This record gives sequence, structure tokens and C-alpha cells, in this order.
Amino acid sequence: MSETSFFTDMLQSITDRGRQLLFSGSRTQQIATEADLQTLCEMLLSSRGEASGMALAAEIFDRWDALKGDGAQDFLNMLHEKFGPDTERLDQAIEHYRSDKRSAAVIALHQAAEPRRQELLRRLNHAPNGTAKLVQMRQHLLASSDRSEGYHALDADFTHLFGSWFNRGFLTLRPIDWSTPAYILEKIIKYEAVHEIAGWDELRRRLAPADRRCFAFFHPRLADEPLVFVEVALTRSVPSAIADVLDEGREQINPDEATTAVFYSISNCQDGLRGISFGNFLIKQVVDDLRKDLPGLKNFVTLSPVPGFARWLAKARMSASDGLMTDTAIETLALLDDPNWADDAGTVADVERVLLPLAARYFLTERTPEGRPIDPVARFHLGNGARLERLNFLGDRSAKAMQQAHGLMVNYLYKLDDIVANHEAMAQRGEVIASAAVKASLNQNDESRRSGHGQQGTGPFAQIMNSTLGGGRK
Repeated sequence: MSETSFFTDMLQSITDRGRQLLFSGSRTQQIATEADLQTLCEMLLSSRGEASGMALAAEIFDRWDALKGDGAQDFLNMLHEKFGPDTERLDQAIEHYRSDKRSAAVIALHQAAEPRRQELLRRLNHAPNGTAKLVQMRQHLLASSDRSEGYHALDADFTHLFGSWFNRGFLTLRPIDWSTPAYILEKIIKYEAVHEIAGWDELRRRLAPADRRCFAFFHPRLADEPLVFVEVALTRSVPSAIADVLDEGREQINPDEATTAVFYSISNCQDGLRGISFGNFLIKQVVDDLRKDLPGLKNFVTLSPVPGFARWLAKARMSASDGLMTDTAIETLALLDDPNWADDAGTVADVERVLLPLAARYFLTERTPEGRPIDPVARFHLGNGARLERLNFLGDRSAKAMQQAHGLMVNYLYKLDDIVANHEAMAQRGEVIASAAVKASLNQNDESRRSGHGQQGTGPFAQIMNSTLGGGRK
């Protein structure tokens, strides 16, 4: 029996015994049976016994599991409305702090400001499978259409607690290969979010060959549930298309022949942990492990999707009067409206000339209102210290990639000596570190606009960009 299984069984035994004690007295049994969820939560907060507390937590989760639709939403609303901070105590702590800035007053203010539901969630976590249940509860919250003050406050509490509970120090990196238990491999198939795994045969092709690797982070309280995993191809060169990586008939190489490790798919597995970042730690640890096992590896790159590009380009085309594109470019991009455009060599060549410079602009100059790259995958890798190395036109011909990015993929390069400097450039100055080739593509776009019909735009689209980018650059 594993240590995790033993611990889980022990918790279940304590909980079962606690339930026997909790429901043994006739009056206590009547109160607990008739109590609504709010009363049970109050009982849990006031409980002092470990066994009774675990029994109450288990009872609350049982009731939660039985809720449907509006009932589950009402429970979440109740957590916000009834289990916030003690406002009277908080007011007193604020007044005391105004006249006394010593540490004791600061601690009292901090304790008074903490919502009661945070302690409630901590106690719920003591139940058997409590962590998994709370992750599911947040998943339900994130799926809610309600974006009220209560939603944001409750999500902040979950995020605060999960950020501590899923700290990197608690995570374990495990290799995933063809000998991994089937119940975990099934989850790899299920959770793959970038390049769909059609079934067991395809999974075998990704895991069994000697030039393929897969690693996942696990948490001791979710022992059989991967949190995030990365698929790695060991190659002799940097690939520009996902077909080169996933091709069933590709040439396999010995790991010692590889010079490049390609991270071609990173998938977060638990929707309830959205926003709790694991991928940056995952990549860095995998790089360390691969370097130790395969000292011949020189390049660590990704082959990444660009999920926001088509949406951005569509908006840019609709705002064409702002001068972002020449009339010729606008006419060329109209070819994208034909679903079969990528099957015609002439069309492909015309689109590539126009699309790649715009893609360079998308990465190098476009920003969110907070001054960050607008593409979520770019934010992740550039924030980790990678360099935008290459734009790969029609790097992915799958239906999903054609819809999201007109087939565009990119390589991010993790050059170990530059990771810290690149990270600081992004974090401190909002600067995207890119290769000379990518920068040259951006210059082609600028030259095309100067020589074409469009001038610097002043319309709504350009005004948004200029106000965000400070005239085009951040």
C-alpha cells in the first residue's frame, strides 16, 4: 500500500468514526440531519474535535455533491454573503491600527480582514478527498455565468488558498511513459489540450519511442491526477511544423543523437486550478532533468500554437480604415475567407507575404491594457524568459489551428544563459525579446504600409493601439 493510499484510508477511518460519534446522540443526530448547509458550515467552524470536524466536512461535501444547477450556485452565493469578514471586528481593528501601528495591531487587522470562508475552506480540506472536492467546487465557480462582486471575492479566496496548497515545494515531477499505469495514461489522453490524442495507438506513438519524453506534475493530495504535463520530442533540428513531430512514419533517432528538445504540447489538466501556474516550473525542471540525462542537448525550444491570432487579425481587417494594412494587403487577406485557401500554392504564397509581417506585429507591438502581450501562450513563454525565435507559416494544418491562427505556429527558444535577462525585460519593461528574423518581418510590415496606401491610423482601432502601446511600442 502506498503512503498516499494509507493516509487516505486513515482519514476515511477517522471520518467514519467521527460520523458515528456525531450522529450517535438523538438530539445531535436530529440537528445534523435537519440542518441546512449554512448551519452545517457554522457547526464546522465552531467544531473543536478533529474527528467531528472531518465528519462535518464530509457531510457538507455529500450535500454539495447532491446539489444541481441553481442549488450549487446558491451555496456559492451563501459562502460569499454569510461567511465574509466579521465587519464589526474589522472596524474595530481598523480604528485600533490608526492609533497603534505596532506589529500586534497589524496582525489583528490581518486576522479581522480575512473572510471566515477561508477558514471554512481550510476545514473542508480535512475531509477525505477534500482537496479534490474543493478543486471541483472552484471549477463550478469558474464555469458560472455570474461575474458579480461575490464571484470575484470567493474566487480570490480559492486562489489565495490554492496558491499555498499547490506551492511548487509540494509538487512531484514524474515521467510518463508506456509503462505508466493505464488509469493515468487515460487521463493524459483526456486532458491533452493542444494536439488531440485520438486513442491508445496514437498515445503509444507519443510515449513509447526512445526519442520521445513526457513529464507531469502531481500533488500528494491528488495523487492520481496530473496537474500539468508536457510532451517532448528529441530531434536533430528545430521543427517548423507539428506534422514533422507527430508523423507516424517519421524517422526515429537515438536519444544520444538529439541536439534539440522540443516542447510541443503543454496541457493544464484541472480546470479548478486555472490561474495557478505550474507550467513555468515544469519546463525549467524538465530542462534540468534532460540536460543531466542527455548532455548532448544544446537547444530547448517549443513548437507552440497562437490561439488568439485569427481573432486579432479579424478585428484588424474590420478596422482596415485605420491604416494598419494597405489596400493590397486587405485584398490578399480576403483569401482567408475561403476554407480551402491553404490548398492552392499561389494563394498560400500571397497570404504568407502579408500574414507573417502582421504576425510579427501581433507579438512585438500589440499589448493588453496592462502592457502584456495579447497572446496567452506568448505571455507564458516570454514571461518565463524564452525568446520569440521563429514564425512558422502553416505550421499546423489541423482544423483547430486553422480556425484559431490560420495555421500559424511559433518557436520560443529557451537559451539558458539569457532566461533571466529576457524575463526581466518582459517583467520590467514589457519588452518582447525576439530573434533578428522576427524583427525583420515586423520591418517588412512597416515598409509595406509606408509604400502603400495606408498612413499612420487615427481611427478607433489605431487610437486604441496608440494609447495602449504608446505610439506602437511598449
